[in-house]
Amino acid sequence: MPFVAAEPRDPQEKSATAFRTIKEAADDLEVPQHVLRFWETRFAQVRPVKRAGGRRYYRPDDVDLLRGIRCLLHGQGYTIKGAQGILREKGVRFVQSVGRGEAEVAAPSVPAGQDRHEDAVEADAEPGELSPDAHHTLGAALQDLYACRAILAELGRMADGDVQPRAPGGV
Repeated sequence: MPFVAAEPRDPQEKSATAFRTIKEAADDLEVPQHVLRFWETRFAQVRPVKRAGGRRYYRPDDVDLLRGIRCLLHGQGYTIKGAQGILREKGVRFVQSVGRGEAEVAAPSVPAGQDRHEDAVEADAEPGELSPDAHHTLGAALQDLYACRAILAELGRMADGDVQPRAPGGV
């Protein structure tokens, strides 16, 4: 009796009930891995199994939930706060069904007469130009980032043995 080899399996092809690594889940959802880690901090309902060394394994229900969250955030235009509200009001099962395409959710409502981006771009501004308010907000955020970088640099110097902190404002 001749030996018949089984059909070669695609190594990426897994059972529908198999756990997924963070790379597999991220590839499946078409988002970077750091986005999944960030969503874990913002959505308490996302709880992958963590093994030794902190490796994450996502159950099929976790992937469905993440797919639903992705649909709310990227597809429907919800903010994180809005998506958290949907999870609170309608529950995990509903958001999972949105991820599987079994349920739909309306796009977030925008108050009458207000454009979603009207606070960032003026009506008569050229595409890509920011309103003065948005420019000011981004400038303030940039200053905060510079302050954070200075703090991190100071902490790095302290960790390297220079244990004397510098005076505030001196970098």
